[in-house]
Amino acid sequence: MPEDAAPFFIGPHRFDADDDPTRPLLDRRYALVPEPGERLLGQHRLPVAGHLLGPTEDVRCWALPDPASVTVTDRRLAYVCTGPELSLVSGRDGPTGARHRRLVRLSRLVSGQIRWQWPSRLELAEVGDDTAELRVVCDALRTIRQPALALTGPVALVTALARQVRRSVAGFRLAHPDMVDLSPPERDALATRVAASPGPTLGTVTLPGSLPVEFLSRDDYYRQPVAEASDWPRLDFPARDLPGSAC
Repeated sequence: MPEDAAPFFIGPHRFDADDDPTRPLLDRRYALVPEPGERLLGQHRLPVAGHLLGPTEDVRCWALPDPASVTVTDRRLAYVCTGPELSLVSGRDGPTGARHRRLVRLSRLVSGQIRWQWPSRLELAEVGDDTAELRVVCDALRTIRQPALALTGPVALVTALARQVRRSVAGFRLAHPDMVDLSPPERDALATRVAASPGPTLGTVTLPGSLPVEFLSRDDYYRQPVAEASDWPRLDFPARDLPGSAC
């Protein structure tokens, strides 16, 4: 379980892209293959999107066109989306940036994960009639912009998911003191987070002891929203020149 595995929620990735040992391992039915000793805690089907949060801005980088299969374990949250052609993919097919409108293969399956050493906080808010959004937010190296995975759905379901993630992250960090360095007050806070009490249903919950993530490409630190119209409206940025990237 590598500590510095690339966070796939920065940009969803092709399942059949260049070999990358940090992506979730899936079986022939595209279900998550648990690691040795890993416990499955829950499975959901929810819309998934990726955001970059700044002090004064909230930029949605990508959104999957169909609800994804979301799996929660005692080590991570993983998502898999299958369906129609999802997005333009760079890498083995050649350049696919905004200036290169070439015919290339399109991805029909993307997957990603957040391991429990990464999240720094959870944000839960109602965004519509009986609809809530959970954001799993992480800190990043060399930037104040924070990557976040957003999951939306019925209030009851997303609230239960937020509680499940909160308790799983806290339990993981308390059980792995060799991976995350915790002070006594942070241990106490995590012990409260892992308790059976439901806690606040809306708002922000901090997760002490998080490890920062690093962007997959230097361009991600400075990327601006695309001004021109796109043929793939569910992605807000053009594909970057990085093997396996769908964002």
